[in-house]
Parts: sequence; structure tokens; C-alpha cells
Amino acid sequence: MDRSTNQQALVAVDLGAQSCRVSLCRRDATPEIQVIHRFPNAPVATAKGLRWDIRRILDGVITGLRMCADAAQSIASIGIDGWGVDYVRLNREGNPIADPYCHRDERTTQAMKEVFQHISPERLYALTGIQILGLNTVFQLCADQQAGIDAGARWLNLPEYVCHVLGGRAVSEYTNATHTQLVTLGKREWCDEIFETTGLARSAAPEIVAPGTLVGRVRGELSQIPQFSDTKLIVPACHDTASAIAAIPASGNDWAFISSGTWSLVGTVLASPIVGESARELNFTNLGGVGGTTCFLKNVNGMWLLRQCMDEWELHGCTWKLEELIRRCEQLSAPRMLIDVDEASLMHPGHMVAKINAQLKAAGAPQLAVNDEGIPAMANVIFHSLAKRYADVLASVARITGRQLRRLFVVGGGSKNLFLNRLTASCTGLEVIPGSSECTTIGNFAIQIAALEGHKENGEGVGAGPVARHAETLASHCLSLSG
Repeated sequence: MDRSTNQQALVAVDLGAQSCRVSLCRRDATPEIQVIHRFPNAPVATAKGLRWDIRRILDGVITGLRMCADAAQSIASIGIDGWGVDYVRLNREGNPIADPYCHRDERTTQAMKEVFQHISPERLYALTGIQILGLNTVFQLCADQQAGIDAGARWLNLPEYVCHVLGGRAVSEYTNATHTQLVTLGKREWCDEIFETTGLARSAAPEIVAPGTLVGRVRGELSQIPQFSDTKLIVPACHDTASAIAAIPASGNDWAFISSGTWSLVGTVLASPIVGESARELNFTNLGGVGGTTCFLKNVNGMWLLRQCMDEWELHGCTWKLEELIRRCEQLSAPRMLIDVDEASLMHPGHMVAKINAQLKAAGAPQLAVNDEGIPAMANVIFHSLAKRYADVLASVARITGRQLRRLFVVGGGSKNLFLNRLTASCTGLEVIPGSSECTTIGNFAIQIAALEGHKENGEGVGAGPVARHAETLASHCLSLSG
């Protein structure tokens, strides 16, 4: 690789629940983004619950950063984003107490009941505007408390923890912080009432900062590499969905989005949150966005369902590639019965085929066998059910916000599933516009660039406008990311 043109490159690290990637952006006359390193990720079932192998994640990130150094003369900054709600608890020396729990661990079921004895779901929603989900950080922290973990042990969400390991100060970036259900609605501050009523330690929570904040420089062994000698650590929108949405090249009030991956996050962007009765009853969330915007959305179970099934099928000796499954589904008729993709049991790992068959049986439909006919049929049920669920959620978005939606941007890994996109267009009646499968990475880079150029809004954080302009430029030059 010719390093002579690689001036002041940027690095984006995107932590995914199934796959992580480290990407390099060269800012020459024509920007170029290259995925330098990908590595798999998955929660590990242990005797002490479903956990993330934090050492393996860190090793993958460090490997990717070293590869970036081999590909660039100088690296100006690094930004890290990832999935929300999960965190690392630290001892007094700043080291992990244990591998962090995965949000799909069932330990929060009892924790939710305990929390609601002290604060009602209605009050919790009114204070935060965040949908009530067992995976939220507030319930996980209370589960820690029930398990006897020191309430005063500091915690950092996963992207911010990785940034901290590289040399950044301990912070919680605003978009990620809102997803904990511990932040006061519409403000960049922790909600004291929730900490007090649940018994959680306010002192264990980190400082909240805006997206685009400089939090330090690379330190330790990596800083001995010349390319990292003066590399800034910038928190982008650390919640991967917020970074992806910031990269959508859209204006006006007639569009919605689906950030499609392990989860499908379905919604629209607002200037301010909505927490009325309809929003609460339908459990919509007001995720913090870039530049003070609100990502008004709902979590829908996503490609996790199919991935779980594919893993089970493989254990039975039936290995299918996603592309092959999609081709077979395109040849099938619409299924007679659909499933509720958000049914509680489908949120937890294991026995996914049996869980889906149980829904089909309850609806009077035949169960689907693990064979050459049953496997594509089950995938077909999943795709059609997802599209129907998307349509229902988007209809609710339009009704609650009063917007007349016409366009639907689909970003993330699921944007490449043209079959699901066609089903979604048919169910919603909207123009479906597939975005980049690496939209999160583009948004991450755009926030870093805006921060490096000093585009601040009200003196703090980056503005949504500059980020969108940089994202559009990057996307137009990097239609398909290499690597």
C-alpha cells in the first residue's frame, strides 16, 4: 500500500454485537474509507451468566489500530462507537471487576420488579423519555446490586471503556448515556431522583459529555508508534445508532429510518423529545442525537432472530449462507402466518427455532422442520414478520409525531438485504432508500472531522449540520467501503 498519500488519517472503531471493525479514513483530495480489520464478536455463556469477552474485544481493537498504523503516515484521531446499555465495572485500580454482562442475560427480570417497587414505569418514562426494556443499564446496575457487587464501583459503557483504555478520560458520551435510562429528559445530566429511589450510587456514574468531545490522547504502548504519537481521542456519538442516523443525507420532515442490524431501530429525528401518553403506551424511546436532536424510535428485534436460527441449523448439520437463504425466500409465497418478532422469549438466546415454531403452532400454522424446505420457510416467516412489524411501528411514528412520511432510509448491515427492503416498501407504502451498510462508520468519521475543524454548537459538542455535510461528502466518495 502506498503510504505517501496517507496524510492525517482518522480511525473509527465500531463495536458490534456480532462483528467489530476498525476503519481508516484518508482525507486527501478524494476521501477514502477502508475497513482495515474485522473480527467476530459474540456473548459467551458462562456459569456466571452471559458475558462479553472484554479481553478479546480489546485485543481485536489493538490489532486493528496497529494495522492502521502500518497503512498511514499519521493518525489525527480515533473515535469509538458501539451498541448501547452494556458496561464495564471497574475496581479502584481502574481494571474490570469481571467480564461485562450481555444485555440479553436474563438476570434483569427480577431487577425490573425490584426497581418498580421503588419507582413506577410511568414515572421512569416521564423522567427519561426512554422505553422500558429489561436490557437498559438502570436494570442491569440494579441486578449488580442484587448480586452483591459494590454499588460504588465505577462503570463505563463499552465504547467509552475502550476509549479510556487507550488513554481517554472516563466519560459517558451523551447519546450513549441517554440509553441507560438514567439521564434527565432533554438535559445532559444524570437524574438524581432515579439514583436516589433505586439506591444506585451517583458517584459511580461518569461525567456526561457531548458528541465530538476531545477526551484525551493515545497513551501507553500504542503511543510509542510514531503514527499515534499525538493522536486525539474523540468521542463520536458513542451509541452506534446515533452515529448511523447522523450520517443519513436527508432533510425535511417526511422521512424515517431503520438502523438494521442485530436490532432494528425504527423511527425518525425530532428537534425535541415526545413523551405523551401514546409514546409511553407504545414504549417509544427518545435517544439523544447529535447537535441536540432526538432520535425518536422503537427497538424491534432484528437480524438476531435469523442469526440465532442459522446457528441452530448449523448444529444440525444444515449450513446456509444468508445470500442463499434470501434467494430461496424470493421464490416462496408470503407465509400464511406471521410471528410477533418482539415476543419476550425471542429476546433471549437459545432454542430460537423451537420458540418460533411455538408461535406458529399457537396460531394454527404447521411447525417448520430443520430441512431443505423448512429452513427457507422459517427465514421467510422472519423476513415477512419483520417487514410487518416495521410498518406497524412507522404508522405509530407518523401518528404520534403528526408527520406525513414518504421516505424510509435503511442503514446498517440490513440495508443490503434487498428482499427485506422490498417487503418493507410493500408493507409501509414508503420509498425505501438503502444507505451504506457502514453508515455508522461514516457518521463516526463525520463527527470526528467536525470536531477537528472546531464546528461547535453552543460552545459544546458538534452541530448536526456540519456532521451531515461531512457525512454526505464521505458517502458520495465512498459508496462501497473496501476491506
